[in-house]
Amino acid sequence: MSLTPTPHNSAKPGDFAKTVLMPGDPLRAKFVAETYLKNARLVNNVRGVQGYTGEYNGKQVSVMASGMGIPSIGIYSYELFNFYDVDNIIRIGSAGAMQESLKVRSVVGAMSAYTNSSFGNQFGFHGNLAPCASWKLLSAAAQKAEAMGIPMAVGPVFSSDTFYGETSDSAILQQLGVLCVEMETYALYLNAAKAGKNALTLLTISDHLVTGENLDAEQRQNTFTQMMEIALEIA
Repeated sequence: MSLTPTPHNSAKPGDFAKTVLMPGDPLRAKFVAETYLKNARLVNNVRGVQGYTGEYNGKQVSVMASGMGIPSIGIYSYELFNFYDVDNIIRIGSAGAMQESLKVRSVVGAMSAYTNSSFGNQFGFHGNLAPCASWKLLSAAAQKAEAMGIPMAVGPVFSSDTFYGETSDSAILQQLGVLCVEMETYALYLNAAKAGKNALTLLTISDHLVTGENLDAEQRQNTFTQMMEIALEIA
């Protein structure tokens, strides 16, 4: 029995390219498809989580939203890796900076992900997990960013399970050199590891926990083009 379509994805087998760019925001997925992809076609719109496949520099590339948070990207990345034969997922998201060296609009490559989530417990390891990016994708992104003249900070990120939290570990994480906080990378990297596939998160700093700077929703949706272009070039 075919495992596709799923309750979350109406695409048929073969609708997705081997590499999928994955923003959290469906409107950012739409922006990438309309701005960068030739002959882009909508392959999924279940729950408004838009997925497109088109061409970039002669190669097939897909882009689909993940929604917000570890449970959401956990579902979509699992299905893409395990049901749709996707080999590479590159998350292109926004994050809050934890280090003063980062500025709003800085690009970050997530080498590894810490978390306060229990998502990793399902994998049967009872210690603490800090899953890592695919070196193949991370090294390619770092080289491409340098060639494009785009500074890219590389290091650990924190995938928070809460946005409005009653307590905060920010000060401790800052001391440990964590670059920024977001909400999805931990699940993406673990799903990739389990499936034997490749994953990378590229982030653009949208707000700053130290300085208080921030960008609005429209700027986050439409202006993080450096991150998008790095991802497309290595897709």
